[in-house]
Amino acid sequence: MIKSELVQKIADKNPHLYHRDLERIVNVVLDEVIAAMKQGDRVELRGFGAFSVKSRNARIGRNPRTGSSVEVIAKRVPYFKTGKELRERLNPK
Repeated sequence: MIKSELVQKIADKNPHLYHRDLERIVNVVLDEVIAAMKQGDRVELRGFGAFSVKSRNARIGRNPRTGSSVEVIAKRVPYFKTGKELRERLNPK
């Protein structure tokens, strides 16, 4: 699902709301999640999961095509851990 499909699904379930307002709401929520992660904070949506940031150290990698060594810089990467309710819905007993 892409962002526009998410906005459309919300609009279908809430016909009394304007499409442009729903689009703004989705954008604000996603922007806040990104801003919090950029500061290093953890964002938890109960029942869904938690977004956090992990740091990867600099290292020497290998170019698979040529086999030569390549320096990979340190970076921060997003990490998502599913919540218990989401896992249970995906894997019913």
